[in-house]
Amino acid sequence: MKVAVLHSFTDIRIEDWRIPEVERGEALVQMKACGICSGDVMPWYIEKKAPLVLGHEPAGKIVALGDGVKGFNVGDMVFMHHHAPCMKCGHCKKGNYVLCETWRRSRLVPGGLAEYVKVPKINLERDTLVLPKKVGYLGGTLVEPLACVIKGIRRMTIEPGDRVLIIGLGVMGILFTILAKHYGASKVICADMVPYRLAKALDVGATDVVDITEENSKQRLIELTHGDGADKVVVGPGSVPAMAQGLSCAGPGATVLFFTPTPPGETLKINPNQLYFNETTIVQSYSCGPDDTREALSLLTKGVIPVKKIITHQFPLTEAAEAFRLTAKAKESLKAVVTFDKI
Repeated sequence: MKVAVLHSFTDIRIEDWRIPEVERGEALVQMKACGICSGDVMPWYIEKKAPLVLGHEPAGKIVALGDGVKGFNVGDMVFMHHHAPCMKCGHCKKGNYVLCETWRRSRLVPGGLAEYVKVPKINLERDTLVLPKKVGYLGGTLVEPLACVIKGIRRMTIEPGDRVLIIGLGVMGILFTILAKHYGASKVICADMVPYRLAKALDVGATDVVDITEENSKQRLIELTHGDGADKVVVGPGSVPAMAQGLSCAGPGATVLFFTPTPPGETLKINPNQLYFNETTIVQSYSCGPDDTREALSLLTKGVIPVKKIITHQFPLTEAAEAFRLTAKAKESLKAVVTFDKI
């Protein structure tokens, strides 16, 4: 089978590997589509894992099952999460699945950008979902990123009437925009420097947009909130200046979500006195768990997410490197997906 292997950020090769053999409790999935994650275009984050078969936003068709598998059939359209929790440890019992050691060790074999993927027993049992026809394979590639956004919203508790500021309008920022409106935000103010993405935000329901190359985002936010500032702030980029800007835009009693990590060693200066007297809460949100993926699939099934507006580019596996370059460029694109045949 053909697989896309990252050897370095500028060296992604299409290689021939053996198709994995399934054992008891496992499934073999013929890949149909796999999204390109914005996290995978951070060189500091991804290159430390090289060589690596890329892809963790997969959707495909089950073509073989090991002995003892229940609840799945050959021919099922499925999403498979690349991590799965044990459901037994202290972290799992609290719902903190990403802190589970089993969650962190588990993985798809060899990765989503391969013509065939083996789903280990724990991944199959804990976080593999059958896709309805109305969601399809393309919709299935959005389950994992949408689940990450759902978890972020849950951790920052967007509530009806909230005034939400979203800094950074990559695909995750756009998904935050859609869900903030869905969960009842009265204002969703989106800030970015790319006109294409600002237009996308308006198209999916943003009430206001701020071009940070032309406007002072804090001043504009204050105007839009009649001097109050935001109740909830989503900082999309893993950037210390963006985080500082997010904190500066938070109103009294606000919650600020840092959604993407910074490179190791970077430091954010904060004013504890200001945080204390404004009762500002800072939260982080890393990846997602089985409860989030199920909610994501539910929202996709209900049509809450406009899949055709989100997925802007498709590439064959042989052009996986170009899909990553487009995603890293972060300009006139939103979501790139590798497709394995006509779907």
